Amino acid sequence: MSYPSLTITFLGTGTSAGVPMIACDCPVCTSTDKKDKRLRSSIMVQSEKTTLVVDSGPDFRYQMLRANVKHLDAIVFTHSHKDHVAGLDDVRAFNFFQQEPMQVYASDATQEVIIREFPYAFYESKYPGLPEIKLNTIGLETFDVGDIPVTPIMVWHLKMPVLGFRFGRFTYITDASRIDDSEMEKIKGSEVLVLNSLRKEKHISHFSLGESIEVAKKLQVPQCYLTHLSHQMGKHAEVEAELPNGINFAYDGLVIKV
Repeated sequence: MSYPSLTITFLGTGTSAGVPMIACDCPVCTSTDKKDKRLRSSIMVQSEKTTLVVDSGPDFRYQMLRANVKHLDAIVFTHSHKDHVAGLDDVRAFNFFQQEPMQVYASDATQEVIIREFPYAFYESKYPGLPEIKLNTIGLETFDVGDIPVTPIMVWHLKMPVLGFRFGRFTYITDASRIDDSEMEKIKGSEVLVLNSLRKEKHISHFSLGESIEVAKKLQVPQCYLTHLSHQMGKHAEVEAELPNGINFAYDGLVIKV
């Protein structure tokens, strides 16, 4: 199958609290290394014709400004937790300049939370300037956003189903603690894989560093980037130096092409 060439920008690579975390004086939160400054996890996927973002967390507005995004075709959601949906209201700016609703792709469960969190965006009679959102329901079947094919991959966030996504030769998975073998098959053959990796110690609903490395090795993807990192992981430069070949920490602003 032929895939378009894609540019991936890491808009945020931190966990729900971000890095630095409020009121924390640990070595990571006080680090002067830019790679230790992590907004909430999100990526931008671009072809020549299409631009989409995965998730719109609390930092969405600043992420769009920082990456100088002038046009956005769609937002694709992994799940409904606050650190992945809280910034959706800020699509208003794109509504204004693009003069069309923002296309949102999400599961039924995620849509229920979006409607509950932003009810005013779905009123029949709306005050001018409120967000214009067009909900598109997704399951596990491949769908297209413009010229970008998107294949959902279901992973487990403890007991909560979360969607990862394969975009051609690139696969993005966040907020996972387990991936069933049948869904692992969808990842095989990727050239680049992104996995969440919260910290070195085991966690109830996120892969730890060791677990992420184990999954990456099992899938034999040539290049793996780790994201959704907490301040408990340690400093970027120090811990990345310990990682196996072909596995790296992602960082805010990292751009890759596949």
